[in-house]
Amino acid sequence: MGLPALEFSDCYLDSPQFRERLKSHELELDKTNKFIKELIKDGKALVQSLNNMSSAKRKFAESLNEFKFQCIGDAETDDEICIARSLQEFAGVLKNLEDERTRMIENASDVLITPLERFRKEQIGAAKEARKKYDKETEKYCSVLEKHLNLSSKKKESHLLEADTQVDHVRQHFYEVSLEYVFKVQEVQERKMFEFVEPLLAFLQGLFTFYHHGYELAKDFSHFKTELTISIQNTRNRFEGTRSEVECLMKKMKENPDEHKTISPHTMQGYLFVQEKRSFVSTWVKHYCTYQREPKRVTIVLFDQKSGGKVGEEETFILKSCTRRKSDSIEKRFCFDVEAVDRPGVITMQALSEEDRRLWMEAMDGREPVYNLNRDNQSEGTAQLDSIGFNIIKKFIHAVETRGINEQGLYRIAGVSSRVQKLLGLLMDSKTSPEVDVDSAAEWEIKTVTSALKHYLRMLPGPLMTYQFQRSFIKAAKLDNQEARISEIHSIIHRLPEKNRQMLDLLMKHLANVANNHQENLMTVANLGVVFGPTLLRPQEETVAAIMDIKFQNIVVEILIENHEKIFNSVPESAAVQPNSQLNSRRRSAECKPPSCSERPLTLFHTTPTIDKPEKRNRVLNSSAESILTNISVNSISTPQPNLNSLICSDSDLETVVAKQSRPNSLLNPKSRSSIPTSPASPSPTSPRSPSWPMFSAPSSPVPASSTSSDSSPVSPTLRKARALYACKAEHGSELSFIAGTIFDNVHPSREPGWLEGMLEGKTGLIPENYVEFL
Repeated sequence: MGLPALEFSDCYLDSPQFRERLKSHELELDKTNKFIKELIKDGKALVQSLNNMSSAKRKFAESLNEFKFQCIGDAETDDEICIARSLQEFAGVLKNLEDERTRMIENASDVLITPLERFRKEQIGAAKEARKKYDKETEKYCSVLEKHLNLSSKKKESHLLEADTQVDHVRQHFYEVSLEYVFKVQEVQERKMFEFVEPLLAFLQGLFTFYHHGYELAKDFSHFKTELTISIQNTRNRFEGTRSEVECLMKKMKENPDEHKTISPHTMQGYLFVQEKRSFVSTWVKHYCTYQREPKRVTIVLFDQKSGGKVGEEETFILKSCTRRKSDSIEKRFCFDVEAVDRPGVITMQALSEEDRRLWMEAMDGREPVYNLNRDNQSEGTAQLDSIGFNIIKKFIHAVETRGINEQGLYRIAGVSSRVQKLLGLLMDSKTSPEVDVDSAAEWEIKTVTSALKHYLRMLPGPLMTYQFQRSFIKAAKLDNQEARISEIHSIIHRLPEKNRQMLDLLMKHLANVANNHQENLMTVANLGVVFGPTLLRPQEETVAAIMDIKFQNIVVEILIENHEKIFNSVPESAAVQPNSQLNSRRRSAECKPPSCSERPLTLFHTTPTIDKPEKRNRVLNSSAESILTNISVNSISTPQPNLNSLICSDSDLETVVAKQSRPNSLLNPKSRSSIPTSPASPSPTSPRSPSWPMFSAPSSPVPASSTSSDSSPVSPTLRKARALYACKAEHGSELSFIAGTIFDNVHPSREPGWLEGMLEGKTGLIPENYVEFL
């Protein structure tokens, strides 16, 4: 039920009903005044809370921004670079959001607190003052009236007339004050409908603006979020495979530590206790010692793990001789004496055990029988790269391609160990080999054939890509630019022995065929790289560092599969040495940092992009979630055993299958394109660059340029053909829409940074530079 209307005519009657109606209005004003007072108090508390939350979020963002990831190894994969950059991206987004919140907080006082306080003081306060005046005039009028009515009728006529005039004057003034009070009361009641609610609406609009800004930030962040999600998934899968490798190595070290020590015929190192003689007593001090046989240099460094790892000064001398100390000549065990060329006297050292002393003396050519250190812990494999070996691999490949190319998990799922041993044994025996029908599906399952192929490659005396070039391949995979990686690997492949290169060519053609059918068998190029990387590029020595390089072994195999026709069918260019700018570490420098989505302008409205902000056009390509679906868990890994009797099928290549994403180099800042080549590698038909993949939006359109915009340049551009690496949907009439694999004619640089101009089906338009490669 609403408030009753106050009629001005009731002011003259001043009836009890009028007074009741007026009182209800006064109670409403008191209630409104109290409510606004509480609202202002709560509003100030809200602003203070927002300030505190903003400060806490800024501190949180600063902590994120200051932390830097350190990866194991001397280089990072693209996924690790993305993850390492993520904390700075998070910090930028939070800081951007808090900047908008700060503006909202600063405006809250002007749009909410101040208007409410002004309404309360100016309007409700004025009504209270009018009420006081009205109550005062009511009391005065009533007093004068009562006094006037008490006058005696016997008074003089003139005195009575004067009293009547005074009463009339007071009554008139009372009526005027009453009218003004009623007018003010009703005015305030009407004003509060807009002057009280309008500040609240303005405050809410500020909140909506803030939340809309967050929505815009979330949209801009979605591309990086998708890329980061895939990178995290890939890294998690690699971790599972790497962890199983490291754990397997740790178990081997526990079971037989001597077989896995790094012992070189030219170098010996370890802890020795050196005797230091003083006046009446001798002490034994722990040192870490190294010996290099070629210059006969001994280096000792004072070091004790118990003392907190404090390193002393390094001493070096040239060895003259080494002699074992007899047990009866010294109280200590495991001792030997060394003499130096450049210092007098004999230095007595104590080894950690009898075996340790023997190794030191053998390395130093001591006066003890020399034991053969180069014991071969593994029996020599019977597999060879001869005509028999090639025939076996060809039989395996033919069986896979004719009856098992579409089988899911091809080369990932291991066969039964006994069946694999039997198949290899029959094929490697010249007497039984002709009788074996590998193409028989009833006798030999595809998983048995694929496991036998992989195991035969591991039975070779050395990996197919050789120990000699193993580090060269890893270094090539760590190059910053994809074209540089392909060129360097191309060069190394043609330095391999002829038989190795021929076998590798045969295998890569087959794996490319397998990858072509990845929609059915789920084995993409990245998955095959994970399976065959450790087999083809296994290191000579099992170490944690070598295990950490498995991810780069996988990259090498991926490149060989995707570019096998170019690499094996053409001779590398004579200028195989890459420029220094391409041989830099894969770690991104500050100058090449891709534009962060958190660096967007602090605005709620999209303006037309201009050429003054080219970084706006570098948008991270939306990665498809299809590759995550193809991630396949794998079995644990074992050390290759070349002996046929010790064949096992929990292969080293059965690592976690990681769906490596093919992403364009649009992450690079346009400013860095002049110094860092960004042409991506040729797409594989098995990669997510095929036309069947969803269309992606190109970077935001620049200012439209005519097809003849390049004619004004002093040097006419070279017109070339280019092929699309990714699908793109035009966002402006000046752009071209296309799918992956499209061929463009008359391609030349545009006036717009980051864009090319080309012709497609008779139409000339703009093409994103990092979406194509020149033919």
